Amino acid sequence: MNKLFSNIKIKDLELKNRIVMAPMCMVASDDEGYANNWHEIHYASRAIGGTGLIIMEATAVESRGRIKNGDLGIWDDSHIEGLSKIVLSSKALGAKVGIQLAHAGRKCEVKSEDIIAPSPIAFDDSYATPEEMTIDDIKTVTNSFKEGARRANEAGFDTIEIHGAHGYLINEFLSPLTNKRTDYYGGSLENRARFLKEIIKEIKTVWPENKPIILRVSAEEYVEDGNHPEDLVDIINIVKDEGIDIIDVSSGGVVPARIDLYPGYQITFAEIIKKGTSLPVIAGGLVTEPDMAEEILKNNRADFIFLGRELLRNPYWPLEAAHKLNQDIEWPSSYRRAKF
Repeated sequence: MNKLFSNIKIKDLELKNRIVMAPMCMVASDDEGYANNWHEIHYASRAIGGTGLIIMEATAVESRGRIKNGDLGIWDDSHIEGLSKIVLSSKALGAKVGIQLAHAGRKCEVKSEDIIAPSPIAFDDSYATPEEMTIDDIKTVTNSFKEGARRANEAGFDTIEIHGAHGYLINEFLSPLTNKRTDYYGGSLENRARFLKEIIKEIKTVWPENKPIILRVSAEEYVEDGNHPEDLVDIINIVKDEGIDIIDVSSGGVVPARIDLYPGYQITFAEIIKKGTSLPVIAGGLVTEPDMAEEILKNNRADFIFLGRELLRNPYWPLEAAHKLNQDIEWPSSYRRAKF
């Protein structure tokens, strides 16, 4: 048995393989954040293709938390119905489904919104300068994450992912590059982790104990004074006992920075976090070949492999990967005549 196609169970989340569809913004919603038929078909096609876990795109817990117009929303109970249709169709086709709960913070590009951040620092010259969040703002957003988790559970999601990466609001609090606060949400690493810790605590009041929670992190900020993998180990160890079960390891996005991209460029970060936190990790980053995915798993460098653009190019990558690894897996009955 190839490890890529071995099952794994964390709490009540049982997956048929270790292939994870990374959350990728589709910008295909209307201006109010509602899901539509396009989203249902998009995700269902990856379920047909054999993906074990689909993590839906960054879904805003507040209207001002969108990255762009066209992002999905989960800030109102009326969003539940459309999201639940995606869950039902993809689960019926054999995948488990999660959703990434997100807030863009200073990287919100929706012109009609007043943007917020831990400190009033723009991402670059093309972005507006955000308002520094008050304590009341912090409480409001923390509650919005809790309500987003409640709605995600009502929609039937198997897991949620807290978006703490790519320079969005939670990441802005975590990074010394973007958090210049002098109160107890800034300064020390413990203080910078406080916002995330409070969000997890609030989510746990509404999210079922039997369903895991994933945290996505930017393990490397590619700037000397920014966070590095060892810093993320310390942050995760501060917050994990509040209820984090899996770490999804990405990098970058906090400030404009040069990144040396190559196949597997983030895998070492995942190894460091896996070893330093003793939590299962999802790793990826230009991993496109099944042999490479298998090597990462077999050498215990990660527990799952995420694919992003490769699954956009080829929704049936898992079926082809099984063939390349000489692994016999069940194909959708309607597609069996095409099986390799």
